Amino acid sequence: MKAASLREMSVEELQQKLGELRESLFNLKFQHATGQLENTAQLKHHKRDIARVLTVLREKQSVSEA
Repeated sequence: MKAASLREMSVEELQQKLGELRESLFNLKFQHATGQLENTAQLKHHKRDIARVLTVLREKQSVSEA
């Protein structure tokens, strides 16, 4: 997921995306704990995507406050 595509989204869409990513990360962690996850790199990618979404949300909040 690219930050540029995230910047085009509205705040509501970003919050929805954040919820989806957090739920997906939870499921991946559960699969990892039970030994069902084959590609553990997905955990890293989801964490970084969550960080990107949070960064863009924070940018949008600081712009709206200024």
